[in-house]
Amino acid sequence: MKLPLNYETFLNSLQKEAPSEHWPEALQALWYDAKGDWNASHNIAQDLPSDLGSWIHAYLHRKEGDRFNSDYWYRRAGRSYPNSSLKEEFQILVEFVLNN
Repeated sequence: MKLPLNYETFLNSLQKEAPSEHWPEALQALWYDAKGDWNASHNIAQDLPSDLGSWIHAYLHRKEGDRFNSDYWYRRAGRSYPNSSLKEEFQILVEFVLNN
């Protein structure tokens, strides 16, 4: 499975049973989150030693409702706690990965 062209094609990929192993791990983490598998997403994100990995990690803890933990990971990512909805942040994350 090739890298999705945009957010819409990423969402269409959720019909598959698994993300492509050729995708960046960050995109795989987001795919699992979109499928409702928070644990699989978190397991990938926590092992990504980058600002992007910290950002995904922050988003996941925000989604979980753990403000203290998410604040820590947003700081590690060099980002402020967002004012956007979780859905908006998720789309921003997917588009960031697809475009970088």
